[in-house]
Amino acid sequence: MAGRTRVSLQAAVAALCLLLAVLVGCGGGPAVDAARAEVQSLLDRRAEAVLDRDAAAYARTGTRDGFDNLRAVPLADWSYRLTALDRTGDRATAAADLSYRVDGHDRSPVVTARTLSLSRDREGRWSVESDRPAEKSGQQLWDQGRAQVVRGERSLVLGVGQSEETLRDYADLADRAVPAVSDAWGPRWARSVVVLVPETLEGMAGLLGSPPSSYRGIAAVTTGATGGGPRAPADRVIVNPDAFGLLGDSGRQVVLTHETAHVATRAHTSAATPLWLSEGYADWVGYRGAGRAPAEAAPELAHAVGRGEVPDALPEDEDFGFTGDADGLARAYEGSWLACRMIAERWGEERLGAFYRAVGAHREREGAVEDVMSRVLGVTPEEFTLQWRDYVRGVLAE
Repeated sequence: MAGRTRVSLQAAVAALCLLLAVLVGCGGGPAVDAARAEVQSLLDRRAEAVLDRDAAAYARTGTRDGFDNLRAVPLADWSYRLTALDRTGDRATAAADLSYRVDGHDRSPVVTARTLSLSRDREGRWSVESDRPAEKSGQQLWDQGRAQVVRGERSLVLGVGQSEETLRDYADLADRAVPAVSDAWGPRWARSVVVLVPETLEGMAGLLGSPPSSYRGIAAVTTGATGGGPRAPADRVIVNPDAFGLLGDSGRQVVLTHETAHVATRAHTSAATPLWLSEGYADWVGYRGAGRAPAEAAPELAHAVGRGEVPDALPEDEDFGFTGDADGLARAYEGSWLACRMIAERWGEERLGAFYRAVGAHREREGAVEDVMSRVLGVTPEEFTLQWRDYVRGVLAE
């Protein structure tokens, strides 16, 4: 009887726990699911308030931090997708993917991970206390302050801590870059560009989620996932105002055209595309029509060749690391530019574009360049390298 009593008591406790789980979340299932649904609804309302420019509705979802910073940004879409919720009583931490599109420029959204701190009041209503970039995710420009907006004919420039005149100068550069890129690459791309201009190098690094030392001396970079065809994620050209400000007018135009070329070619750039091709092509577009002699545009490599140090091979991907030797990085870019310049001169500009697209059409790096060199250029990689070395020696000695 004692044993049977213990069994019955255990069964009763189990049944009670099961009943509580169904009613109030014993074990965490239904209660957590209910909280997730409530938080997702909260984030949906917050997103709707952003799109409606409704400050009062936004404030009803929690902190107003960030709302005013976003006011000037033309948004076509803004939404959150809750991916995780860690709840302890009336407090919680939410992980969410923020997805947004800039109106008139983004065919596909920018998606970035966010971490939100939440609290629940006595009536059971959740509210947002903070919304910040997730760990290892870059900031958005409006995380750094009130975003300023200047519209160009073919560009949109977003800045923080910059004068309208300065942002207008960037828009003018971008407006000239877009047709220059289309003339080289062709018209089948968005033919517009979004440029982000933070206040400092540190701001640039914050947007990229990296330490400032990684980009010191780098005038601009382009972000965006490779591949994906016309639905590839939206690109951004991010400027380092410290380094960019040291350039002359011609240098600034070359940089903006180079980065815009990355925007145009991104959908045809894949894991198979070596950096010597993607960076060399962008430099070729940037310098195309600039009227610069090879030795002027490739000073570091010209000095090396003058010492009898002609490179043995095309640059490897690791040669483009921003944290390495600055002179070596410059030679990697310059040698890549001359490789693409050689293709354009000897095989034609259309063949250079076809070569780029055909390499990017491969899914994997192994064998991609070898295959396309044979099919499109009619040479082996070994033959191409020998021709390139002779070309580098010849044009830099002129």
